[in-house]
Amino acid sequence: MAELLGWQVPEDRAAATRRLDALVREHRFTIAVVFPLVGAVTLLASAQNLLPPPLAFNPFFVLFGTLVMRLPLVAGIAPLLDRKAVAALGLLTAYSYGIELYGVRTGWPYGEFTYGVDLGPMLLGEVPLGLPVFFFPLVLNSYLLVLLLLGRRAESALPRLLATLATVLLVDLILDPGAVAIGFWEYELGQFYGVPWQNYQGWLLSGSIAVLLFDLGFDRAGLRRRLESCEFMLDDLVSFVLLWGGINLFYANWVPVGLAALLGGSLLWTDRFDFDLSETRLGRAVRR
Repeated sequence: MAELLGWQVPEDRAAATRRLDALVREHRFTIAVVFPLVGAVTLLASAQNLLPPPLAFNPFFVLFGTLVMRLPLVAGIAPLLDRKAVAALGLLTAYSYGIELYGVRTGWPYGEFTYGVDLGPMLLGEVPLGLPVFFFPLVLNSYLLVLLLLGRRAESALPRLLATLATVLLVDLILDPGAVAIGFWEYELGQFYGVPWQNYQGWLLSGSIAVLLFDLGFDRAGLRRRLESCEFMLDDLVSFVLLWGGINLFYANWVPVGLAALLGGSLLWTDRFDFDLSETRLGRAVRR
């Protein structure tokens, strides 16, 4: 059946990761630039009541678009997923569901909040089942960026972990104001563009645990080698800057916009905006 459809099941894990690498590399610009820009326009149109109900904030579209933008990160870490890394991801999954459920029910540690948009199937009717898809990449992308920015200094645990946690907080200072502006969720008390400072204190807790689990679970030397050989590994962070930077710009959330520009500047510094369109299907079509 696979051969009739024009593709073959990979022989082993190495073949599967090579195929995934090729897929992401082939469609790199579409995944990292086109999808977040279309996503930003669609979310803004939904928030402004410009789309009809079946399309406005469609949870399957949101989840599908998010999964597509995660592909570069998934492809990047796929070869490094050993038992230790999978165990760390399993523990973090359980933790993220647990603390989110507790937060929805009690208001701690993020502050009193409610979901304003259906983000897909809900665990126990209260927490998005796709929570790890939304949460894990924010931390792991921050960790990878810090490895690039610090270089050899990242071998020292304290600077590495503190810099990663600071980057995670920076990411949330961009994400939460934009998410509140379009109605993804709403806090009872809004202090920073509709977000309470308690939310960021909560992120210090959840972010610290997530950073530690990633640090313990993944082979840091392997991540470094993969970062050097895989030019698209941080493209998910590129998508994040374009999507949430654009949404914050629309609502004139100037501090988050400035922080998104800072994050984008760090990606430029590490040469992670180096899209070679000539290597994509579009580029080859233009040459022909």
